[in-house]
Amino acid sequence: MKILQSRPELLNTMHSYNKQKFMADLMTGIIVGIVALPLAIAFGIDSEVSPEKGILTAIVAGFAISFFGGSRIQIGGPTGAFIFIIYGIIQQYGLEGLAIATVLAGAFLILLGVFRLGTIIKYIPYPIVVGFTSGIALTIFTTQIKDLFGLTIEGGVPADFISK
Repeated sequence: MKILQSRPELLNTMHSYNKQKFMADLMTGIIVGIVALPLAIAFGIDSEVSPEKGILTAIVAGFAISFFGGSRIQIGGPTGAFIFIIYGIIQQYGLEGLAIATVLAGAFLILLGVFRLGTIIKYIPYPIVVGFTSGIALTIFTTQIKDLFGLTIEGGVPADFISK
């Protein structure tokens, strides 16, 4: 069965790995770390958890992405698109709800990979993808307005868009 025969790209490239590739990967890792770790701290703070949890999440997720990833040139790290989802889940269901949502999301991703359903993205129209991405950008922007203008909001920033 082909599904059981697939292996992480990391294992496929190890036979030709050398010092030159290691040095290039080390430099890439340092650059990505310089960008990703402060971003992870900010996401932890924006999600109303501790900065340490943001860093730990970025490290664990980055390792998992790199180990199980399908490309040698792929870089993985914290993504701003999910901050409003994480914030909303924490506001409504707490950290336990976020843990459950994370496990379920991971299970769905594994199932999508096992059944080779990643290619269905090509059937989603371009305007929907652009609209979704623009909506995420607008939502992230609204979470940063208070910091841009130096405002203080008692009780924290509301989770829903209109209240912001």
